[in-house]
Amino acid sequence: MTDEMLTQLGMNLLVPGFILFLLFIIWDLAKKSNAGKLGTFALFIALGVGFLGYMIKIVLQFVIEK
Repeated sequence: MTDEMLTQLGMNLLVPGFILFLLFIIWDLAKKSNAGKLGTFALFIALGVGFLGYMIKIVLQFVIEK
């Protein structure tokens, strides 16, 4: 396994897995703090914007390379 293959594997599997784990943490934080619907929505928006930017970057790279 080359370094490039390992990097590609990490970017395609581990980073999205880490993002899903962080989304679970945000959900758990909202649940434990009794944030309600609006508070939960605010948490996901405030803390999830970075994930959204990362996903847009991946899609744009895929579209540009094709």
